Amino acid sequence: MEQLQTIPLQYYILFCSALFSIGVIGVLAKRNALVIFMSVELMLNSANLLLAAFSAYRNDPAGQIFVFFIMVVAAAEVAIGLALLVVVYRSTKTIDINALNRLKY
Repeated sequence: MEQLQTIPLQYYILFCSALFSIGVIGVLAKRNALVIFMSVELMLNSANLLLAAFSAYRNDPAGQIFVFFIMVVAAAEVAIGLALLVVVYRSTKTIDINALNRLKY
């Protein structure tokens, strides 16, 4: 019987590092709140993928269970964040984070 070839763990680490770096660059460089939320989600999903890869590498389902809970928290964060963006958009007619300085008065 032919044995399946698996992807080395280093490839997962490299890929997740690249995804996380793209997310960090998106958070630091962009001014649009939606792009910032997508970048934060990209960073969370990068961490989730790495947890799942380590979990599969060690044959331990604990990491995959932890990924499930992180996904639940991320979904709640997106729901609250988008609700806040809708409220901000209704009051300022923009989602540019530089325009949010007006909200502190």
